[in-house]
Amino acid sequence: MNHPPSPSARTHRPRAVLAMDADSRAAVLDERALLRLRSLARLDPDLLVTDFTAPEAAAALREAEVLVTGWGCPPLTAQALALMPALRAVVHTAGTVKGLMTEAAWERGLSVTSAAEANARPVAEYTVAAIVFANKRILDAARAYAEARAQLDPLRLYPAIGNYRRTVGVVGASRIGRRVIELLRSYDVEVLVYDPYLDRQDAAALGVEQTTLDQLAFRSDVVTVHAPELPETRHLLDARHIALMRDGATLINTARGSLVDTEALTAHLVSGRLYAILDVTDPDVLPADSPLYDLPNVLLTPHIAGSLGTELTRLADAAADELDRYTRGLAFAHAVQPTALSRSA
Repeated sequence: MNHPPSPSARTHRPRAVLAMDADSRAAVLDERALLRLRSLARLDPDLLVTDFTAPEAAAALREAEVLVTGWGCPPLTAQALALMPALRAVVHTAGTVKGLMTEAAWERGLSVTSAAEANARPVAEYTVAAIVFANKRILDAARAYAEARAQLDPLRLYPAIGNYRRTVGVVGASRIGRRVIELLRSYDVEVLVYDPYLDRQDAAALGVEQTTLDQLAFRSDVVTVHAPELPETRHLLDARHIALMRDGATLINTARGSLVDTEALTAHLVSGRLYAILDVTDPDVLPADSPLYDLPNVLLTPHIAGSLGTELTRLADAAADELDRYTRGLAFAHAVQPTALSRSA
């Protein structure tokens, strides 16, 4: 259980240590971000811990009250925690903390926060852009225009083109799934949601219709996947669900490739019956001879929906905001609870 600092605690500058790989620091923590972190905590920007047992890190880790972590941070094992007797909080500059937090770390009662909320935004933005493009038949229209190199009649070619009164099926009311739903409120679309953990009251608050996965697949013009990768969600969209999708529907996957039966989906894409916009696949990199690279009804992107480039500075800002709350004796705004990790990404 997390134990945030008491609200009555006085503001202070805790000793903090960076724990992430060099590429993560270079990508996420620019000079501005490091300057802000140093204004909030006593932090040596030149000390970067990638091995908690490294002798050069021993003195700093003994004093560390806060770890500012990121991609490449080693797990907080019992052995590692023994080297950090003063540690009270973990501020993660990336999304999930599953690879970082061990049972021993949770038992220690650390306060933990992550930038998962900030990282959800670009994924949701990519998804909504993909939904709009899918219903506008961008892949078809762009290819036809390139081939004709002359004026086309889109209405004659694609009489059902457009986003008005379309049905979007969201698989998983996760952090990203909810952000997609929020962004879709400005569009005239019907939103269906499948999520076994979503209750009726929450669905009503989101303004969506709860439905079964079968019904969602059958009724949606676009199906977008936002469920976590868990043993029970492997091939969540299996051959049967993919076969239920209506002719001309589009499948968008920005979650994890394993959630979709790639072999079954490929058969429907090769036939031309369905469309797909895939930022993730199973395997992560498809074989060079996969037909998905060349199909005109498929858009493949190399896992770019999440935070990249300028979007990475949002993660640093989110982490700094949380560190600021900690120094003022406030609970984290985006605290991570261990009980929620069993059904989250």
